[in-house]
Amino acid sequence: MIRMSIVLALALVGCKQEAAKLAPAPTPVTAGTVGADGVRRVPVEANTKGYTPEQIGGKPGEKLVLVFTRTADSSCIAQLKTPDGKLVDLPMNAPVEVAVTVPASGEVGFACGMDMFRGTVVAKQ
Repeated sequence: MIRMSIVLALALVGCKQEAAKLAPAPTPVTAGTVGADGVRRVPVEANTKGYTPEQIGGKPGEKLVLVFTRTADSSCIAQLKTPDGKLVDLPMNAPVEVAVTVPASGEVGFACGMDMFRGTVVAKQ
């Protein structure tokens, strides 16, 4: 009986991993508002599921201001690790602006203070 349970559990784990490989990658969001200074401001919600949007697309070299607002009382997302490695506090329901430049290629990441939730800024050609 125990042996059958172990085999079943391993099969389920394998199926979940395979499904994750087959799931399409999220499409980077390119929304936001462009100010008079030419900088695009993108709102990002930090909640119990992570960051929304999780991926933000932009033109290589584009200047962005990510406006993070924490909407859940969770210590995990109470801090943000910026793409340059700085830790920034995210007070509840208060917008916090983080300036980011879209890389020439590839992506740069941001994460919660515990590295459990992650997001990226992706260069789109």
